[in-house]
Amino acid sequence: MRLATLLFTLLISLSSCNKSDAVLNSEVSAIALPQKVDQVKFVKPVVASAQEVTTITTPKIIKDGKLRFETTDLNTTYNQIVKSTTINGGTIQQDSQGKEYGTSYRHLVIRIPSSNFDIFITSISKGVAFFEMKEVTAEDVTAQFIDIDARLKAKKTLENRYLELLKKATKVTEMLEIEKQLSAIREEIEAKQGELNYLQNQVTNSTVIIRFYKNEPLEDGATVSYGSQIMTALSSGFNSFSGFFIWLLSLWPFIIILAVVLYFIRKKIKSKKL
Repeated sequence: MRLATLLFTLLISLSSCNKSDAVLNSEVSAIALPQKVDQVKFVKPVVASAQEVTTITTPKIIKDGKLRFETTDLNTTYNQIVKSTTINGGTIQQDSQGKEYGTSYRHLVIRIPSSNFDIFITSISKGVAFFEMKEVTAEDVTAQFIDIDARLKAKKTLENRYLELLKKATKVTEMLEIEKQLSAIREEIEAKQGELNYLQNQVTNSTVIIRFYKNEPLEDGATVSYGSQIMTALSSGFNSFSGFFIWLLSLWPFIIILAVVLYFIRKKIKSKKL
C-alpha cells in the first residue's frame, strides 16, 4: 500500500515539472530580444538619393589668378590694389616686399569673393602696359562636391541607425560595441565635413597672387672711393697669385722630371770640358 502511494506521488510530481518547463519555455520565447550588435556591422550605407543630389543646382567652380608685372611706382600700385580689394570685399592674407637683382618688389596674396573675381582682375589690370605673367584658372569641382556631400549624408544616416540600436540595447557589452562604432562613424563624419567646408571655402573665395616690381639702376655719377679701388686691386692681385701658385703645384711631376734632365745635361757638359 505504501509503495503504491509513493509511485502515485512520484507520477504527479513529474507531470507538474513537465508543465512548469513548458510554461517557462513559452515565456522565454515570447521575450523580444534586442538586435545583436554583430548584425549592425552588415548595415549597408545609404547612398544619397537623386533628389538629394539634384539640390546642388549651381556649378562649383574654384577660380585662381597669378599676376606679375612691372610698375613705375610701387606705392601707387599698392594703394590701387588695396583700394580695389576693399571695394570688392576681399582681404590681403600675405604682404611681403624686398629687393633682388637690381629691383624692388612687392608680393601680395589676396582672397576675393568669387563673384567679384573677374571685376577685381579687370580693376587691377588697368594701367599695366605688359604682364610678364597673367594666369587665370577655373576648376570645376561640382562632381567632387556632390560625391563628398552624398558620402556625408550616408554616414549621418548610418549614425542615426546606430543611435536607434543603442536605445534598444540591454547588455553592457552591446552598448560598448555600439558606442565604439558610433565613435568611428563620427570621426568619419567630421573628416568629410571638413573636406566639404574646405571645398566650399575655395569655391566661395578665390585666391589671387600678385607680384609687381620696379627696376632700380645705379644712380648717374655714382663713383667708387679710392680706398675701395685699392682694396679691390689688392684682393684681385692676391687671388691671381694664389691661382698661379696652385697652378704650379699641379705641375710638380713635370717640374721634377725637368730638373732631373737638366741635372744630367749639366753633368755631361762638365765631363766633356774636363
